[in-house]
Amino acid sequence: MRIITGIYKGRSIRTVGGLSVRPATDRVRQTIFNMLATRMAFEGISALDLFAGSGSLGLEALSRGAARVVFVESGREAAECLHTTLEEYGCTHSARVVCDDAGYFLQLENDTYDLVFADPPYAFAGTADLPRQIFSANLVRPGGYLLIEHAHVLSFASTDLYTAGPAKRFGRTIVTFFQKAAS
Repeated sequence: MRIITGIYKGRSIRTVGGLSVRPATDRVRQTIFNMLATRMAFEGISALDLFAGSGSLGLEALSRGAARVVFVESGREAAECLHTTLEEYGCTHSARVVCDDAGYFLQLENDTYDLVFADPPYAFAGTADLPRQIFSANLVRPGGYLLIEHAHVLSFASTDLYTAGPAKRFGRTIVTFFQKAAS
């Protein structure tokens, strides 16, 4: 797996062995970033990569010009692997790896982001509540986006906090875009 475009184009993305991490495929990342490119500029943005795993989504954002990315990963081995990748890329000044539970991190975080990625394990019981948690905590800046990669059996509806959609299907995987609801 490699970075698709930007300053780190072609660089390898490290990942841990086994099934503990499910990195976003090149096809999924390419489509996500093509869709985002029609909605926002990446230069200078701040991004949050929840359930980061290999960090492929946040790394792609850094490669395309994000000024800062915070990676949250609960698995120590995956977090260490991601930190090694950031050191190899020479971008530790623009990134921070937090080895913690994403739910706990969301309870304590008070920063805001232009772009939030969430790619929880399909078995994670809290996926359906992530948009409410993130938008009620005001973690997404006005005009920013939350993207959740989830199993096809889950769907989201817009609420008074956020607008859900579009949703893009990739076989058994769906990526749903969210934005703060208009006041």
